[in-house]
Amino acid sequence: MRQQVTGYITRLQDSIVAALEGIDDRAPPFRCQSWERAEGGGGRSCTFGCAQVDSVLEKAGVNISTIHGTLSPPAIRQMSTEHASLPSDPPNDSKLPFFAGGISIILHPRNPNAPSVHANYRYMEVTASPDSEEIVAWWFGGVTDLTPAYLFEEDAEHFHTVLKRACDAHGPALYHAFKKSCDDYFYIPHRGEHRGIGGIRFDNLSNEPHPLLLDGTSRPRTPAEIFAFVQTLGDAFLSSYLPILERRMEMPYDDRMRRWQLLRRGRGIEFTLVYERGTKFGLAAPGVNVENVLVSMPEEARWEYMSELGREQDDSEESRLTEVLKKPQEWA
Repeated sequence: MRQQVTGYITRLQDSIVAALEGIDDRAPPFRCQSWERAEGGGGRSCTFGCAQVDSVLEKAGVNISTIHGTLSPPAIRQMSTEHASLPSDPPNDSKLPFFAGGISIILHPRNPNAPSVHANYRYMEVTASPDSEEIVAWWFGGVTDLTPAYLFEEDAEHFHTVLKRACDAHGPALYHAFKKSCDDYFYIPHRGEHRGIGGIRFDNLSNEPHPLLLDGTSRPRTPAEIFAFVQTLGDAFLSSYLPILERRMEMPYDDRMRRWQLLRRGRGIEFTLVYERGTKFGLAAPGVNVENVLVSMPEEARWEYMSELGREQDDSEESRLTEVLKKPQEWA
């Protein structure tokens, strides 16, 4: 599975970068760099940032990583709460080898009418000892969500419909359960609102007991079956987002709209730094590349004290979005 995941995320990265470069002949290509991690493994970062050119994308990252090393006893204890096959009270000298591979995508368009989008698909496995290839735990996780500054219902419906279609191919209960998980996760309690209009999110999909079964039976699911589900979602990324970007990227906008876009980005940063578990995990990991952990940050954002934009009592487009962010809707 390590080799299959590595091959897949490499191909997916190449296809997404090529598609994004193909929609904008004004912009330079993505900057792609390979990197290595001293503790084991490495990755390839394909990033875009173009302040000097009026490009479609303002900042973007399509990054992959395949890392390996050993889990500390505190990390083992934490993971054991989700995976019964891991020891809940490991000795202080415990060393369980792990492998983690995944792809992370974040796109921030320049035009306020075009939404930002985020996706992350990953695989992790833990083996019994440094000298053993016995896998004692494995799981897949994933998430994708749409974060608009201005609400276009047809965009929300398109994004969620593509995701629902991808989920439905593997089980009728998956989309609605994973949509709720996404809505619950991307919530900013101190603002009383969600980061965006959601998508889907799942974690710890493995052969261990889970209320959602990909085929509707009680048998354990195989790594190949869940990997096929993850590939369906990864393959759906471009079809879920590119039509939206192409519809909105050349629409006119003014200074007020740009100001609101930067305010919404500020709210997204609040979520990332205060609540996002992946960011906290990444910054705490030994030998981490901080730039890659924080690649989701936009180049520009804004905070205003008691801003009048988006106040619930007016009938503006900004307030229309705020209302939806406070109460998630069904789009598909």
